[in-house]
Amino acid sequence: MSSIPGNDPGAGTGAIAPATAADVAALVALVNGAYRGEGSRRGWTTEADLLGGQRTDPEGIAALIDAPGHVILLLRDPSGLAACVLLEEKPGRTCYLGMLTVRPDLQGGGIGRRLLAGAEAYARDRVGAVAMEMTVIDVRHELIAWYERRGYIRTGEERPFPYGDERFGLPQRGDLRFTVLRKELQPSEGGHSALP
Repeated sequence: MSSIPGNDPGAGTGAIAPATAADVAALVALVNGAYRGEGSRRGWTTEADLLGGQRTDPEGIAALIDAPGHVILLLRDPSGLAACVLLEEKPGRTCYLGMLTVRPDLQGGGIGRRLLAGAEAYARDRVGAVAMEMTVIDVRHELIAWYERRGYIRTGEERPFPYGDERFGLPQRGDLRFTVLRKELQPSEGGHSALP
């Protein structure tokens, strides 16, 4: 596969590359470690006060890697897997962005911004997307503000939290729901090429 857009110098030392089946265990550890449990509290993206249990599992990650129209992009540093993000092709030339994860000890250093920019470029240049969409738990005000500073806007749409589905964790409160954020992508100079 050719170079992934967003592989410019800056935060993080590795190239952005698609995940493979060999990355499943490392991805599960990264995502669960960044969002749940005591270790996640070292970073600012923890959900430990909102949700217990797991954020993902090996079967879920493997299914995403194998699913048509999905890609998990990775960023590695000398110590291993540093960050990941999920992209899913949606109708209307939109890409859903999810599971943007940076290892807690690396948060605040620009890796998330770099990977987000790389994911947006990938969606635009490889998939032909004209917009990005995501959902964020609505009480995560600091995280929503972070995305808003990067051009995402609240659409006004809300979606229910999947209470009772332990694949999404064990809610610690009864008022969780998702807010939808969207960003229109600027065209690239070279157009786009479809995924192989």
